[in-house]
Amino acid sequence: MSLPSVVPAPASLEQATGAPFRLSATTRIEGETDAAASLAALVTARTGLEVEGGGASTITLAIEPGGAAESYSLTADEASVVVTGADAAGLFYGVQTLGQLLTRDDDAWIVPAVTVEDSPRFAYRGVMLDVARHFHSVETVKGYIDRAAGLKFNALHLHLADDQGWRLQLHSRPKLTELASGTAVGGDPGGFYTKADYAEIIAHAASRHMIVVPEIDMPGHTHAVGLAYPELVEEPVLSDHIIEIARDYGGDLPEAGKPYDGMAVGFSSLKIHDEATYDFVADVFGELAGMTPGPYLHLGGDEALGTAPEDFALFVSRATEIIADLGKTPVAWHEAGAAPDLTEATVGQYWGFVTPTDGMDVKAREFVRNGGQLILSPADAIYLDMKYPTGPDLGLTWANGPTSVEDAYSWEPSAIIRGIDDTDILGVEAPMWSETIRTASDIDTMAFPRIAAAAEAGWSPATGASDLRTWESFRTRVGALGPLWTSLGIGFHPTGEIPWVTE
Repeated sequence: MSLPSVVPAPASLEQATGAPFRLSATTRIEGETDAAASLAALVTARTGLEVEGGGASTITLAIEPGGAAESYSLTADEASVVVTGADAAGLFYGVQTLGQLLTRDDDAWIVPAVTVEDSPRFAYRGVMLDVARHFHSVETVKGYIDRAAGLKFNALHLHLADDQGWRLQLHSRPKLTELASGTAVGGDPGGFYTKADYAEIIAHAASRHMIVVPEIDMPGHTHAVGLAYPELVEEPVLSDHIIEIARDYGGDLPEAGKPYDGMAVGFSSLKIHDEATYDFVADVFGELAGMTPGPYLHLGGDEALGTAPEDFALFVSRATEIIADLGKTPVAWHEAGAAPDLTEATVGQYWGFVTPTDGMDVKAREFVRNGGQLILSPADAIYLDMKYPTGPDLGLTWANGPTSVEDAYSWEPSAIIRGIDDTDILGVEAPMWSETIRTASDIDTMAFPRIAAAAEAGWSPATGASDLRTWESFRTRVGALGPLWTSLGIGFHPTGEIPWVTE
């Protein structure tokens, strides 16, 4: 008998021999109110049943402190289902597992007799959405939060500023949204979040036990800043690489003071030796810190090809210090590891390949040497905007692409960077860059099913530590989620790599 399908794979799942639990409209859902509401909504979406209670069968949802953070247990038998979380997040994740266990049995719905004991491998399990290259509405972001939370992700990294546009209202620097938010890649319309919009996103994330990690990318990726505050930026550096990108992907070359809607990167820079720049950094991150309850502020730091290395090091040192002085933990892409005076305990985000190239792993290790940890986002595995080998005409291929679902799954976090083990890894994050991603449907198509591979890398036991942590197990378990995803309105890519179940 095959084990029930749960993604990400739990720490322990044992199937019992007894009869399953039978769900009906008279099933009683008892216990913690928020979790009960989440479960009732999930049951209705999956089965069409409006659970009203009154019968003998019971689902009990409870918080019992004492276990590991975000952990839960689930026991199902013929008489009842009991889900217990060590905290509210753990109980929420137990409810998500219960939703995956719901199975059609002819005209009825059952939960197989099973015992699950589960807790996350890593504390940080993130998804990133780039709203700078193409702007995405509050409703789209909230929908992505819901989808990610269902796979036990607990962080949403929002890439809020880039060469193509600035996406967040700040009272301290009003010209950013007045003058630098109206464009996107390909000449598409831009947009921005008001402070109320941002608060709505944060509140929705919190209701799904997720934090928001805002990123304001600097000192590169700052052409849009120059539209609002031209005195803060250098002239674009038009290297042969920039000219090649413009030739291959279209669009004009960047020009100071004019909106940029192309796809080239690495041509822009803030003025590193001007104190007005650091006043700007302090204003932006100071206001952002007051708007963001989570512990992290991301300053980017990637692809600063228009900034001299010694100037880049100076900027990163000062910017991370500004963020730390605000009581937040700075996060930067792995290039910032080259800065010798990086503020202590800064978190590094590695976007290099599964097999590191060009010394990217050396830079990443510097964050650990400096008292920080790493977030792993290997581009040729879990950059969700890479093309599929077969599928829609969306995405890019620069990260050793196209990227299959098996590519997304077949890597081990502790094996990427030599000398790094689990204690040095804060977690795993799957980015979705938006050069070609225009709609919520595009996000669904490119994320699902590969986002589930990233979820398993972040939550589940290490590769080889569980019988479930294999590609063959994963593809079968993901395939069984097809009907659930469809019922939740998730427009996943029906890749032939996965044996999809169709009810």
